[in-house]
Formats: sequence, C-alpha cells, structure tokens
Amino acid sequence: MIRGLCAALLVCLALSAPALAQTETDDTVQDAPRAETGGAQTLEDIMRRQRGEDVDLEFRRSATGNPETGAGVTEQLGTRGFASDPELWRSLRFGDAEITSQVRSPGATLLVQDGGMGWLEFREGALSNYGRNFLIFTVVLLILFYIVRGRIRIDAGRSDQRIRRFKAIERFAHWLFAGSFIILGLTGLISLFGRKFIQLFSGSPDTYATVQSAYATVALASKWLHNNVAWAFILGLVMIFVLWVIHNLPSRVDINWMMKGGGLFTKNSHPPAKKFNAGQKLIFWSCILLGGSIAASGVALLFPFEFPMFQATFDKLSAFGIESLPFYGPLPEVLTPHGEMMHAQAWHAIVSFALMGIVIAHIYIGSLGMEGAYDAMGSGDVDLNWAKEHHSLWVEEVQKKSDAGPKSATPAE
Repeated sequence: MIRGLCAALLVCLALSAPALAQTETDDTVQDAPRAETGGAQTLEDIMRRQRGEDVDLEFRRSATGNPETGAGVTEQLGTRGFASDPELWRSLRFGDAEITSQVRSPGATLLVQDGGMGWLEFREGALSNYGRNFLIFTVVLLILFYIVRGRIRIDAGRSDQRIRRFKAIERFAHWLFAGSFIILGLTGLISLFGRKFIQLFSGSPDTYATVQSAYATVALASKWLHNNVAWAFILGLVMIFVLWVIHNLPSRVDINWMMKGGGLFTKNSHPPAKKFNAGQKLIFWSCILLGGSIAASGVALLFPFEFPMFQATFDKLSAFGIESLPFYGPLPEVLTPHGEMMHAQAWHAIVSFALMGIVIAHIYIGSLGMEGAYDAMGSGDVDLNWAKEHHSLWVEEVQKKSDAGPKSATPAE
C-alpha cells in the first residue's frame, strides 16, 4: 500500500510540473501563445476586446508572410494560390497587399476595412441620441423663454413711419441661405432618423412593409434634394459673407450690448447698436464658420476620396504635439480612404446639429419672439420706433447720410 501511495504521489508531481513551470515564467514566455498562433488573435485579445480595451494589432499587422522566401502574398504558389490564407486576409485588412484594380479610386484597393461597425454604432447611437436631444432641448428652452418673457414688444408702439433696413439683394441672399439650409436640415434628418421613425410607428408587419416602401421613395427624393440644394447653400453663404462681413466686425459697442443681454430679458432696456447688434454678429459668424465647415465636409462627401481633410488635420495637430482630442481619443496615425469618409460624414452631421440649434433660435427671435423683427427680411422696411429701440446708432447714421432727419423714413402704407 505504501508503494501505491508513493507511485500516486510521483504521478501527481509529474502532472503538476508543467503548471508550476508556467507560473514561474516571465512575460517573455507569456507572449509565446501569440507567437504560436502565427498572427491569429489569442484568447486574451478576445477578452480585452469584450472588455472594451485596446488590442495591440501590431503583431498581426506584421504577420503577413515573408516575401524573400516566397511565403507571402506577393507570389503565387501553384493552384492553391497564396502560401497562407490567414496571411492573405491580414494583408488585405491592414492594407499591405498589392492589389490591382480597374477602378481608379483610392478606396478601390481597400477590400477589407474594419472601421465600419464602429462608425455605424456611433451613427445609430451617440450621434442620433445626442443630436435629437439637443434639438428637443433647444425647442423646450425657447418655449420656456416665451412663457417667462413673452413677446418682445415695441415699447413706444408702432409709428406711422418706416425705414429701409435691407435691400432686395440682401434679402435674396438671406432667404437663399436660410431656405436651402432648412431643406438640407429636413432631408438630413430624414436620412438619419427615417428608419427609426418607421420602426417606432409602423405597428404591424403589413403596415411596416407599406411604410417602408413609402419611405424608400421619400429617402431617394431627400438624397437628391440634399445633394443638389447644397450648391444653393454654398452660394447663399458666399453672398451673405460678401454683403455683411463689414457690418459684423466686432466693436466696443458690442461689449455694452452683451453686458445688458441685449435688452432681451428686461423691458424698456435697449442698448445702442449699429446695423447688427452683438447677438446678430454671433449668429452671423456662426453661420459663416459652421456653415463653411458643413459645406467643406459636404463637398468631400459629394466627391468621395478626393479631399482627405482629416488626415491632414491630424498630421498638423500631431506636429504641434497634440496626440489626442476630448471625446475622440488618440489621433490615428493613418486614416484609410473609407475612414476619411466616415469622419467627414460624422463631422458633417455634428456641425449641422449645432447650426440647426442656432438657426431655430434665430427663427424664433425673428418671428414670434420679437414684434416687428420679421419686417426686416419680409418687406425690407421696418417700423421707425422698432429701429430706434434696437439699432439706434444705425438709425443715426442713416439719417445723417440723408441730411433729412425723419425724412429718411417713408410713410407707412
């Protein structure tokens, strides 16, 4: 019996020896499983990805065969084709394979790109949710402001005189820019939220099929409008910049206007302002800068792979020592052509949401929120008392130029 116990003890020690050796190894031995896979991902790679952690792909990126020995993707080996299918697909994924394409496009030679799912999750998740909530928050905030403040009236009441505020060419430029942006915003929202709207309100499968068929027609029309109305938007953007940039340069008067909140929150309080007050200047420069960015990214989307803006931007940021951005993370060293397009579309949508919120507030003030404001872009002539209350310095300039005082104003019809 003693001999049997000794034999069992020896067997246990023999079986546990590899495990003991494994626990005493250093990090070099722990890397052995990755090398033994020939470049395939390990269990630890899978676990790290499931935990949402970064996975080092450098080993897989470099495990694409050895061209010097013919064991790579640069030479064929008989009827079986390439030396190793895993090596082939890794080369295709990481962009190392030599591919010949009859389609002359930077994106044609990228057969495998694995960034699409991340972009789709962002589009269907953060972009849609935050964008929707931002627009809803803007509308609710304006409703609360109207309830508390009410409509901003002309304190002195309407007069029997009117003064020319904007010429016909100025109103044309404004409505060209504003009208085209409204169309672009609505068609963009249809493209982003259309499918979710169907799923939310379609009900039964039969109804879903009917609504989906109708949405296909609407989506196709929206795409056509979005792509073609974009040129009117760009033209309107250029026109308002040329016509109004000289009137929207900052001045010392703007500081006083901002300190008093433009008189929007208190009655009988209207700080002096020129043709455009500080609030209108902020809206103007928001339209120019954000609208220009929307136009640039939109042109990049209309002509795929022709304008790689983001790779050049990331390179310049890296040159200044900036390696990561808030809400974005580390900057990529190389963007694939498809990565450029995904960045352009994401940026196009984010900036568009921001400008939509600003435009909604502008529409409110120019219509329901302020008495007499719409006339400026409606007929071009505004009530003289309204002009004196909101743009007193501009009224003085106009009257001095005419050397006629109140005669510069025309009788109301």
